[in-house]
Amino acid sequence: MKVVIIGGVAGGASCAARLRRLDERAEIVMVERGPYVSYANCGLPYHISGVIEREASLLVASEQVFRTNFAIDVRTECEAIAISPRDKTVTLRDVKTGAIVHESYDKLVLSPGAPSVRPDLPGIDLAGIFEVRTVPDARTIREWLARGTDFLAGMYNYSGIQFLKPERHAVVVGGGFIGLEMAENLAHIGFEVTLMEMNDQVLAPLDREMARMVEEHLKLHGVQVVLGDGVAGFRQLEGGRLEVAARSGRTYPADVAILALGVRPDTTLARSAGLAIGPRGGIRVDAQMRTSDPDILAVGDAIEVADFVTGEASLVALAGPANRQGRIAADVIAGRPSRFRGTQGTSIIGLFGAAAAWTGVSEKTLKRLGDTDYEKIYLFPNSHAGYYPGAKVLGMKVLFRKSDGKLLGAQALGEDGPAVDKRISALSVALQLGASVYDLEEAELCYAPQFGSAKDAVNFAGMVAADVLRGDMPLAHWDETDDAFLLDVRQPVELTVESVPGALDIPLGDLRQRLDELPRDREIHVICRSAQRAYYATRVLMQNGFKVRNISGGMLARALIQPAA
Repeated sequence: MKVVIIGGVAGGASCAARLRRLDERAEIVMVERGPYVSYANCGLPYHISGVIEREASLLVASEQVFRTNFAIDVRTECEAIAISPRDKTVTLRDVKTGAIVHESYDKLVLSPGAPSVRPDLPGIDLAGIFEVRTVPDARTIREWLARGTDFLAGMYNYSGIQFLKPERHAVVVGGGFIGLEMAENLAHIGFEVTLMEMNDQVLAPLDREMARMVEEHLKLHGVQVVLGDGVAGFRQLEGGRLEVAARSGRTYPADVAILALGVRPDTTLARSAGLAIGPRGGIRVDAQMRTSDPDILAVGDAIEVADFVTGEASLVALAGPANRQGRIAADVIAGRPSRFRGTQGTSIIGLFGAAAAWTGVSEKTLKRLGDTDYEKIYLFPNSHAGYYPGAKVLGMKVLFRKSDGKLLGAQALGEDGPAVDKRISALSVALQLGASVYDLEEAELCYAPQFGSAKDAVNFAGMVAADVLRGDMPLAHWDETDDAFLLDVRQPVELTVESVPGALDIPLGDLRQRLDELPRDREIHVICRSAQRAYYATRVLMQNGFKVRNISGGMLARALIQPAA
């Protein structure tokens, strides 16, 4: 059997290596249009800033490794330009020489990836405007940034005390993974960074209120965040500096501009071969990664996959799913009954020591689908035991079915990045296994004071959600308080920091002695800082015959949903 794999990196390279482990006799040809067959593109922003010093560190496996260890015929700088499904051949072109060859196949695997979006804007081809997709991209950016130090010769580089340092400006266009990571890394190396995002939030998979926490964290570290304003064009000023024009008419100076506008699945070959394209514009595949031609499989960023929660077709450009898809394609070619379960979009991004992570479906997606069988909770537990030094607050949002408690999705943010990772990773596994919030109550997780709490944040989320579903804690949200009687159970000193107009303040410790001050003909919504004391108050009031709800997340959630002007 002869298998040709078009594209390396995550999906294609993992498919090739797995297939060799399963079938020693197969003839495997892997072609990659770039110079490197397998590299860590997720590390590119960190190499640009020097956090990852050596370019070689990004190279996961070389062409020689694939040839020597796996007996795979690897051809770098070789581009597939046509497929003939009838003849079962693929036409290959040598990028350097232009030489054409026709390669036969029994099975063909497409892993062409997804090129960066590069709109046709005025000045977009000017020097100093870059994308971040490949190792050569990163090398070119590093060389450009190094050129900017030429003018630092002389007194600035002279040994001794330096009082002045020239400002360098960078504009990053796009608020997704690459955009935010480039903003962070450029800030690390001394740039004044402006981040432009056409939508009203960064990190589109997050719900708006959770993205707001990310935006504020970026601002705290000096990044100027511009939302709701896309790029209109570029102009070169005298001296070589760029000017980036926004649709609003505002302009921003830039010594370097980074385009991080997202990616589009590369379907050129698939379309020319007559393969089916899905509703989102990616190559349509089944659970075995087969395209509409059973002898052609496809993996990675170019394909559409089923959303694990909603079943919708989705495009997910992530290395983890691409690797799993490559392995499944190899299994299927080797005759094994593997299936791709779908994707939850589980992701994490680190920013200035903090992290944001998510898994499963967002609330805005559920609303778009018209799904009303869900509830949400906000909670703000510590990253580890509060008595152990260094505990940080985690902001979490968990979504679950009202009908049966099934976990639907979760989002978390915090200054303790590993703690964020731990919780979303645990919730991701629970979601994939079909767990409910009742299962989260009983989840057994590692505990030592420097790593967590005896009642971990994951357990805490399950307990809070289960209390809601059991009726022990009727829940309200800040957009549901218009007609309610508001009761604030915080201490008076806390109200000097923030308060809610019209709310009656009765500290929790005084509540039982002051029940006669509360109405029995109106629903009472209870407030505290994070909703924990409000829960205690809710239990007191319910057992004394009051109609009462706890406002989820308390004042901390209010700060996200109703930010100060």
